[in-house]
Parts: sequence; C-alpha cells; structure tokens
Amino acid sequence: MIKDFILPDIGEGVVECELVEWLVKEGDTVVEDQPIADVMTDKALVQIPAPFAGVVTKLYYAKGDIAKVHAPLYAVQIEGAVEIAGEESATEPAATTAKVTESVAATTVNTSSSSSVSIEEFLLPDIGEGIVECELVEWLVSEGDWVEEDQPIADVMTDKALVQIPAIKAGKIAKLHYRKGQLAKVHAPLFAIEVELAASAPAATNTDTVANAAPTAQTVNAEPARQGKALASPAVRRMARSLDIDLSQVPGTGKHGRVYKEDITRFQQGASNVSAPSATQVKEAPVQATQASQTQVQTSTETQRADTIEPIRGVKAVMARMMVESVSSIPHFTYCEEFDLTDLVALRESMKVKYLSDEVKLTMMPFFMKSMSLALSQFPVMNSQVNADCTELTYKARHNIGMAVDSKVGLLVPNIKDVQDKSILEVAAEITRLTQAARSGRVAPADLKDGTISISNIGALGGTVATPIINKPEVAIVALGKLQTLPRFNAKGEVEARQIMQVSWSGDHRVIDGGTIARFCNLWKQYLEQPQEMLLAMR
Repeated sequence: MIKDFILPDIGEGVVECELVEWLVKEGDTVVEDQPIADVMTDKALVQIPAPFAGVVTKLYYAKGDIAKVHAPLYAVQIEGAVEIAGEESATEPAATTAKVTESVAATTVNTSSSSSVSIEEFLLPDIGEGIVECELVEWLVSEGDWVEEDQPIADVMTDKALVQIPAIKAGKIAKLHYRKGQLAKVHAPLFAIEVELAASAPAATNTDTVANAAPTAQTVNAEPARQGKALASPAVRRMARSLDIDLSQVPGTGKHGRVYKEDITRFQQGASNVSAPSATQVKEAPVQATQASQTQVQTSTETQRADTIEPIRGVKAVMARMMVESVSSIPHFTYCEEFDLTDLVALRESMKVKYLSDEVKLTMMPFFMKSMSLALSQFPVMNSQVNADCTELTYKARHNIGMAVDSKVGLLVPNIKDVQDKSILEVAAEITRLTQAARSGRVAPADLKDGTISISNIGALGGTVATPIINKPEVAIVALGKLQTLPRFNAKGEVEARQIMQVSWSGDHRVIDGGTIARFCNLWKQYLEQPQEMLLAMR
C-alpha cells in the first residue's frame, strides 16, 4: 500500500521548515531509518529518517520549499502491505485477510455509494530531540469511541515533560496499541482510527486513489501556530490566528480549560449560541456554587472522611527514581557558607531597569552563574563527571550550569549552555527563556541534557539552608538561601545592615574533598561579594 509520511513535530514551537535537500528521489527503494531529507528550522538542521522500508512514490516538496508540520512530506509504497478494496475483499482467502488485519500499516476500505471508511494507524511523532520512547500515562478515550479532530487522545510522558497527543482526524477509535504505563515507541503505531473518506464517485479500488486522498485529509492540521497561553491544538491555534482572535481570551470547555474549535466559534459569535453559557447562567453560577459548597460541607460532616490515593507518575516519578539513585550511589557531604551580597545587590539595582525587557530579566542568578563559571575555570574538578564504577573522571570543557525550577509538572533542571562563553546579559536572556518554558512544563529536551553543575534557588520560596541532592552524573550542587537584611560588624567594629545569603553545597565525596569545595566556594564568594573582582577575571 502507499502511505504518506507525515512531517512530525521537530521541536517546541516549530510549525514549518525549509526543505534543504532530498537524499532520495522518486522510485528509490529505502530501508528503515535511512535518511530521507534534510530540513532546516529557524534554529537547526534536522535529518528526517524513514520510519519503515519501501519504495518512494512521491516527494511533495521541491528543494527550497517550506514544509508544514503535520502535513505529508513524501509517500512510500510499503513492502509486504496488502490493501482490501471494494467487493474484492469478500473473495480473498482468510489467510490473506488475517495478514492485512495484523499489518500495522494496513488500510481497510468498505464500498459505499456515497462514502467509504479506512482504518489508519497514528504513528507517534518525534516529541523532541533524542526522545525515542515515552510512557503512556493516560488514555483519554476508549476503543469504540468517536473522536473529533484535535480531540485529546492520550497523555504521554517523556523523561522530562508531559505531552498531550491530539487526534489529527475525526473518526472511531479502532485499536489502542498500548496499555497505561507501557512505553510507546516513536514512529510506531500509537492507536488506530477508522475514518470516513467522502466520495462522490464509487469507492476507490486501487492504492493510487487512496494515496491521492491522503494528502488532502492530512492538510487539515498543517501550519500550527503558537498564540497566547491557552491550552489548544495546532489546528485550533491556526483557526484563532486566521480569525484574529486571542486564544487567551477564549473560555475553553475541554479538560484543564482546553480550547476547541467550537469554543472559538462561540466566542466569535459573542457567546450567543444555545450551547454557550448565557448571562443569566453566569450570574447564577456563584449562587449555585455556594449552594453546592454548602451541601458538600454538610455531607462531609455526616460521612466519614476517606484517604486519597494518588499515583506517582510523570516527572514526579522520574525525579523519585533519580533522587533514589543519586543518594544510594553517591556519598554526599554538605558545606555551608555565608555571602555578603550588599555591593552586588546595589550593582544589580542600578542596572536592572536599564536592561529590563520581555526577553531579559536581570535577576541575581546571571551573576551567580557567571561568577561560578569563572571559579570553575580554577577548579575544574567541580565541573567533572565520574563513570558508573568510579574508575574514570571526565573534566567537562563546557560550563552548562543547571537551575532547578519548580514547574507545574514537577521539578525540572534546564541548563544554560556554555556559560563560560556568554556575557551576563546573554546568560540572563537564557535564564528568562528557560524559566518561562520550565514553569509551563514544555522545556525542550535539549535544554535538559548535558548539564555539568546545578544551582537550586530555595530562597525564592523562603528557605535559608538546605541539603540538596546531586543531579547525577554531576558531582556538585548548591542551594541558595533567601536574601536577608541582617546586622553585621564592619571593619570599624560598627554594626550596620548588610544583605546576607546562606549557601549550602552538596559534593560527591568520591572525587571532591572538603578542602576543595571550601577553596572553590571562597573564590566564588570573592567574585560575588566584590563584583569588581568578577569583572577583572572576565575574558
């Protein structure tokens, strides 16, 4: 059978890419994982591999064209796949029919005077760089359910983020290929859906007709767009953009406030539809809510309270496994110190207004990271990694400094790459970008990989001293306490108000001793307490 390869999501926010080079031509026979094309996003060159073997029958774009995510990139004749069409299926042997049913790429077409149906496999797309599998957290539908285009089908969890998979077409769920908790593979079928193919002529009886119909059906999800902070699928975002509607202003009726197409339609019509809540209903809502609350309170006093059990999964489950592995395999030791940041606070206050923008927020963290990078140059063992059996130590040339972020999906630790080569303002811009992404739970996998040392800012929540757990395979992590105005003696013995912060280090005692971490911390402290020393040390 002929099957279209749908260009998957290449990364967060990427909706189109340039076709740089075809690595095959029409008529070529390709094998699984063979490179098919090079495409260029606004950030990187990406190579697209073949998810299955076959013969390339159609290349939908020319070199230099802009290819759309969720639209067909090329068509391939799958080897060994058989298609049943029209009444021919009734005369085929049972063995052949069974073979078709078991094929993950098989398509069934039933003859009808006005329409036909086909069972199509939804292949799990690339969710992000380096992700080859993900955990099936929750099915949001069941086999036999009818679903609409863009309706959420499943929640899947990568090693760092929760991703919701929408339906790219309307139809009936024919098969769910994984159970809750299983690992789903990228480019493998996630679920099968029975879709109706409208036809004004008799149903198709050959693969060419089916192949020609597929691109038209798939283009519905072309050109997704990011707009506002609302939860919505790419097609819904595209619809809102075409109507010049701000999604963040549209009340969503889906789970967690997800916005659907009908929500946009109601919003456009001024919420006058019967299905939309009326003004009277809106006014009555607080009264109803109050009555429901009173009833609930009364019921709770009359019935016995029960414990609530919540499964640990997703990012929280990953964090739990990582923390257990870290404390069970790394001998931690803690070192604490006090920093007087009075001069640094004054410097930052004098600069923050000048450099304040949506892209850059000049907090204290960029100064902490840049000064740490300067100190790492003098103490490279703090930026090292040890192998599993502790026989080799790798000194990392890049200073990829991570920062722990308390996101809505759990603890994430994105890292700023190559801090040693960045200015303080460049570090600040990266911190702003990663903080916004992490708090939404949508950090790109590349931003979570290859960290070399980490900072946890517990002071943002009010803590002063902590015992942080090392982010394995790193060898050190520091927790920053809250900044406090405290009395301290100056050089003349006079008491004055100073800006004081407690910092708490955890080190891997297999490769770092107390003297090393103390000397490193003293140098870091010098750069922060005397910002002019930091400036002189910069290259």
